Amino acid sequence: MKAAIIYTSVTGNTAVLAEEIYIEMNHHIDDIDFLTIDQVDFDALPDYDIIAIGTYTWGSGELPVEMDELFWEIEERDLQHVITGVFGTGDRFYPYFCGAVDQFRDMLYVQSQLAVTLKVELLPQGEDLKKVPIFCERLLSKLVSVPA
Repeated sequence: MKAAIIYTSVTGNTAVLAEEIYIEMNHHIDDIDFLTIDQVDFDALPDYDIIAIGTYTWGSGELPVEMDELFWEIEERDLQHVITGVFGTGDRFYPYFCGAVDQFRDMLYVQSQLAVTLKVELLPQGEDLKKVPIFCERLLSKLVSVPA
């Protein structure tokens, strides 16, 4: 089993969440790539069994520009066999809280085996971090239930 956690973070909030997910997933999977968006080899995306994508939201609900290519690459590739999850951070001050997470969610629902989403306001706190094992559990349980 091979997994990837791919993320971007401008304030460090999404990076904290990504690191927590990586730590939790390491308890269950031996082969995990922990990648910032600029480290991703898009040709390797189909090689993963699980991909968790982490993003912040820009402006009023938009994808950060650095996540555009990943979004379009996933849309163009055959990733129906890949189990995915999307997580991210945002600020409820804006009208569309974690809009980038929602955009990835909607696309991943069509292009992959979407298992779970997680939205956190600003820097993850104790209550938010309690959701990380649940996020990971849902990714892994979908792996067990997907027919070969």
